[in-house]
Amino acid sequence: MSRPTVAITGGAGFLGSHLCERFLAEGHQVVCVDNFLTGSLANVEHLMAEERFRLVRADVSLHLVIPGDLDAVLHFASPASPTDYLRLPIDTLRVGSNGTFNALELAKEKGARFVLASTSETYGDPLVHPQPETYWGNVNPVGPRGVYDEAKRFAEATTMAYRRAHGVDTAILRIFNTFGPRMRPFDGRAIPTFVRQALLGEPITVAGDGSQTRSICYVDDLIEGIVRLCNSDLDGPVNIGNPHELSVLALAEWIRELTGSTSEIEFTPRPQDDPTVRRPDITLARTRLGWEPRTPIEEGLLRTIAWFRRHQPSWRAEEATAHVDLTTAGT
Repeated sequence: MSRPTVAITGGAGFLGSHLCERFLAEGHQVVCVDNFLTGSLANVEHLMAEERFRLVRADVSLHLVIPGDLDAVLHFASPASPTDYLRLPIDTLRVGSNGTFNALELAKEKGARFVLASTSETYGDPLVHPQPETYWGNVNPVGPRGVYDEAKRFAEATTMAYRRAHGVDTAILRIFNTFGPRMRPFDGRAIPTFVRQALLGEPITVAGDGSQTRSICYVDDLIEGIVRLCNSDLDGPVNIGNPHELSVLALAEWIRELTGSTSEIEFTPRPQDDPTVRRPDITLARTRLGWEPRTPIEEGLLRTIAWFRRHQPSWRAEEATAHVDLTTAGT
């Protein structure tokens, strides 16, 4: 990679911290920017002794100033789980709007490549299946999920405006459901919720009848796709996700089996605007980036379960910050 200095907003979050590790492993200098609203120092603490790693505590919605040269700005700052954006709706909208403006201004000032972490949520509850990048989506802007969906859609529009008006070298990636180590046990998403409940022997709560589908991608594969997009001249949007689709009920049963749990399956009300189907069309990523997921889902789930087992003693501190009803937060 010809870009030796990379700034990652939201760098102490689930995906951001894995990106910090990856770029450091490739010999780059990394500036991790986070306000720790949903990120965790524990995710990057092991990187602090690395001289090429720098941690900046800042709210990108307010300002973003990084001295020196930058070759890439990866904008990953945002509450991303239902629990977080339902609890922090205004912060979610601000980071998608003001935060994106500030990150783009930084990239413009430095002449850096800019990569926006967008989401499959821009497709809403899709009427086209699987979802190609050309699909405009079916989003409810006034529903509870709208704060996240519309923040990302606005961020995409802003990114394209900077590309057209200012010539900023931009890229947009749309991330589909991703899982792996460092997910928070109480973040409201399906996999950490199911793993936590299974390990504790609690009922595994499945929304609705569990027939709604998701396509889940192991974090290492997602990071590889992001790095390839950053290294390319592709502007996107580009879907990065695993096209292997399964029902939420099948996922819950699979996790129960892999954990050796005897937990019962308990069905709960389906959240408003919860997508019925979700599967990425990754033709563009395959043809332009030479990317597709490589990690078998079962292998990824076993790695994730093992990580959750090791960190189980720290769950109570996390539970104290979970303010949303986790049985109805959605996936």
